[in-house]
Amino acid sequence: MKPEETIAVTETAAGNELVLIADDDSSSRKLLGHFISRMGCSVLFAEDGLNCIDIIDEQPIDILLLDINMPKKDGFDVMSYLAEMNIRIPVIMVTASNEIPMAVRCIKMGAYDFLTKPLDAERLRIVVRNAIELQRLRKKLRTTEVTRHIVGRSLALKQAMELAMQVMVTDLNVLLLGESGTGKELFAQAIHQGSRRKAGPFVSVNCAAISNELADSLLFGHKKGAFTGANSDHIGFFEQADGGTIFLDEIGDMNSEIQAKVLRVLQEKKIRRVGEKAERAVDFRLISATNRDFSKAIDNNVFREDLYYRLEGFPIDIPPLRERIGDIPILAAYFLDQFCSANNLGAMQISENAFTSLADYHWPGNVRELKNAVQRAAVTSRGQVIEKLVSSLQSGRQAERIQDQLPESVPPTPVETTATIGENNFTMDELEKAAISKAFSVARGNASKAAENLGISRATFYRKLKKYGISA
Repeated sequence: MKPEETIAVTETAAGNELVLIADDDSSSRKLLGHFISRMGCSVLFAEDGLNCIDIIDEQPIDILLLDINMPKKDGFDVMSYLAEMNIRIPVIMVTASNEIPMAVRCIKMGAYDFLTKPLDAERLRIVVRNAIELQRLRKKLRTTEVTRHIVGRSLALKQAMELAMQVMVTDLNVLLLGESGTGKELFAQAIHQGSRRKAGPFVSVNCAAISNELADSLLFGHKKGAFTGANSDHIGFFEQADGGTIFLDEIGDMNSEIQAKVLRVLQEKKIRRVGEKAERAVDFRLISATNRDFSKAIDNNVFREDLYYRLEGFPIDIPPLRERIGDIPILAAYFLDQFCSANNLGAMQISENAFTSLADYHWPGNVRELKNAVQRAAVTSRGQVIEKLVSSLQSGRQAERIQDQLPESVPPTPVETTATIGENNFTMDELEKAAISKAFSVARGNASKAAENLGISRATFYRKLKKYGISA
């Protein structure tokens, strides 16, 4: 692509489709580019089929105007590539030949339409406009399908979702930035489901939990007998993601020695299992996420700058809940319905007064904290209407934080903070005991399920059982 031939911008805003014109004739490219840009579209140019494929791999193209006779790779080669990679964009074939068999072949290969030179301006306008409408409809349907678990209508969330929709059709590395609990993994899953790799695996890796001693085995795999305890072959995370997507969550917490190993895999797309001499090629798409400030981490020499530039192919900021207050009632109702349905609790609702208090709270734990609060309230509620949610949140967070920091041998200090639910007053311990007991009962004695429903770890749940003398 020649820089001087780029018209308008190269990033597509809402309602501003990005059109790629692939034609080896410079005069045709310029004429078509001028015409398409006047329709309100952004335009990119490719002078041969190979250049066209490279641009499609790098940019979220909405419409492709494709010449058939081009050097390096012709229009049919490009169409074959689109089919092979499952890239669905309207392709308008443009050629100087008006042979019917050629037109039939183009349509059979999936072309949206077939135009012959010299082009009729009105015919071109109608075809491009209809192709744009088709692509908009496809985007709308794809958005509903792949982002159904991302709930909200706020402008901040819509902007993040629009960026995700743009990048999911490419193979660019994506870096999700945002505070803990904002839903970064939901975005990663949506990007995978909307990509050409959706039929492949989605492998999620918590980088903060990988120790330096186990990194090679976990990330790259090992051969049977490679070390003590290696009783069978093991496929590492990167190899598990072959043909799909690997999601490196909390990558900002990754050990510096492991960073160097990951950088090498990203550069070469090859791994070597521990105990093997031969390398294996791996084909994956990388999505990473962090709640850390990379600029500070790089300045403090705790994160490699060269790795950061590999990760940040397409950064997306996920807004915290306090910046999308209007989404809180929608999210709370969604989590309540979801929880009640999964646990056979019957229909419940949150009162208007409770919704008012939700908007006033700062939500330091973001969407995850809201979900946990709604689930606890559903478990402890004495009726079908939840009157209060927020009054116990902050003290509950502090109590949990203090308790988690105490050694197991030291009994936790009772927290006597009073929380109000409806007409009754309870201490935090009383509320927590009731929540633990009811969750354990609803899960029919399955501690793992009860812990998942409450949004806490299984170890924490067992500790709570012991604390309150609830029989396991």
